[in-house]
Amino acid sequence: MRRAKSTASSGINSGGNAVPKLLRDLHQLIHQVQDERNRNEHTLMNISKTHERMKSEAKVSSYFKSKLKGLYGAAIADCEAEAELIRRATDKIANIQALTNEGAQGRSHVDGSGLDIEPSRKAGMRRGVLMTILQQNAAQLPMFMGKASENVPPLCGSIPPAANYAPDPGDHVAARVRTPDGEEQWILAEVVLFNPSTNKYDIDDIDEEGGNKKERHHLSRRRFIPLPKMKVNPSTHKHALFQKQDLVLALYPQTTCFYRALIHEPPSRPQDDYSVLFEDTSYPEGYSPPLCVAQRYVVTSKENKRR
Repeated sequence: MRRAKSTASSGINSGGNAVPKLLRDLHQLIHQVQDERNRNEHTLMNISKTHERMKSEAKVSSYFKSKLKGLYGAAIADCEAEAELIRRATDKIANIQALTNEGAQGRSHVDGSGLDIEPSRKAGMRRGVLMTILQQNAAQLPMFMGKASENVPPLCGSIPPAANYAPDPGDHVAARVRTPDGEEQWILAEVVLFNPSTNKYDIDDIDEEGGNKKERHHLSRRRFIPLPKMKVNPSTHKHALFQKQDLVLALYPQTTCFYRALIHEPPSRPQDDYSVLFEDTSYPEGYSPPLCVAQRYVVTSKENKRR
């Protein structure tokens, strides 16, 4: 039976002390967001009134041109200030979520994304429960809230990990393992530890039944792909998403296995999933009908050629 990994007591205590302060900061940020919104609404109302007054003029005077220029500049500045406050509030929420999950002793631990990433199948856990947990983790994946001009960090959307990336215990990956019948398969797995003597990682199948017969895989770094730790906002960083017709590995719905697929449609809104076409020879075209897969469970395919 897989047991939940315990967290160092010092980490729990520090997290417990930090959460109340983070909540107070979040409360203040929410009020600041509303203040900025009220200020912007006042500016927008002045813009609307100015346009109404301009209708009576046959030609727009320099006075109205100058006034509108100033009002639009103020509105843009107000929007940018509000967006920055929302980004800061989102960061606070992610930190609170991470610390809260970390403090849940004997129940869960967290990876770099701040998610409860202990959905490994425990004795007696129904498969439906595991699938629900995986869906919740995908929905709770933090979103990168940088400005459109900012570079998207590694492991965000389709952006690969940094060259010196080394996974931490608890990180989730798509791992290529050999099945008992000799075939190779990509599975959803969890990094346990790095063994320097073999230069390999110990990795557990997330869907392992547990018990004394539980199998652990020993894999080199090239045999697994880390999952994204942040989602991409299509409104600001569409380029950091996989694009239509890109070949990927995607988690097949209601399973813990990754299969080759083509991107049918990338997300168009922050809450959207990818629409993918899985390779499937049972269909005349060689691909399944479009299926939805969350950003969390779509990674680059190491095999770049279609079959």
